[in-house]
Amino acid sequence: MTTQQLTQQIHLKKSFLCIGLDVDLTKIPPHLLQLEDPIFEFNKAIIDATHDLCVSYKPNTAFYEAYGIKGWQSLEKTIKYINEKYPEIFTIADAKRGDIGNTSSMYAKAFLEDLNFDSVTVAPYMGKDSVEPFLAFENKHTILLALTSNEGAFDFQTLETNGTALYKHVLETSKSWKNAHNLMYVVGATKAEYFADIRKIVPDSFLLVPGVGAQGGNLKDVCQYGMNGAIGLLINSSRAIIYANSGENFAEEARAEALKMQQEMEMILRFANS
Repeated sequence: MTTQQLTQQIHLKKSFLCIGLDVDLTKIPPHLLQLEDPIFEFNKAIIDATHDLCVSYKPNTAFYEAYGIKGWQSLEKTIKYINEKYPEIFTIADAKRGDIGNTSSMYAKAFLEDLNFDSVTVAPYMGKDSVEPFLAFENKHTILLALTSNEGAFDFQTLETNGTALYKHVLETSKSWKNAHNLMYVVGATKAEYFADIRKIVPDSFLLVPGVGAQGGNLKDVCQYGMNGAIGLLINSSRAIIYANSGENFAEEARAEALKMQQEMEMILRFANS
């Protein structure tokens, strides 16, 4: 999927919501545990209930890898279901990979070719040759960790070298990499005050923004400082939506929570276009 197609979906659905599919078997409705593949059945119900309210789904691969081969098979079934039934949805493998070049090539092949995700999250610590293998895939996107929403982000990401914060070096340097037009960036919503500076460095790139809601990030602040002319934001929400209810009507409750976010986004888009 191209960024132009993603932007079209944002305007069509009046939403820039990304729903995180982080499935924990201890949190899903108990009646699903009796099924052959409770993870996939949970995802399928969430997807069917919310697909018209969001533009992206983001499975965090750790929540599937934790269950071994069965979890990986559930991930395969989930991405195949989205691609076949809702091909307009932008898919993100939240894998946070990053290794030496030949290893990164295999990671990229696994997520972008075999599983056919539209994008994958990548850690930039090992530099250019660890990221460029992901960038080599046409119309696929690499979402680079830039400034994350966790408390430990301040351990390294905001440290200054030669008067410039490390995350700014990451942003600036990444623009010189081969196929950098395929880059997007993770920027945590809990760091809303940083968005203005980030937009000075990567004004046109999409930003994947976790941390709205449960982690304390504010949607309006993120949009005020982070939105560009093409919107350029994917706001992720996971727990607040998918675990809105643990009863048999869990999908309907998830839809209700997603609808609240979509309606807030619609108002922001309307104001931005006025």
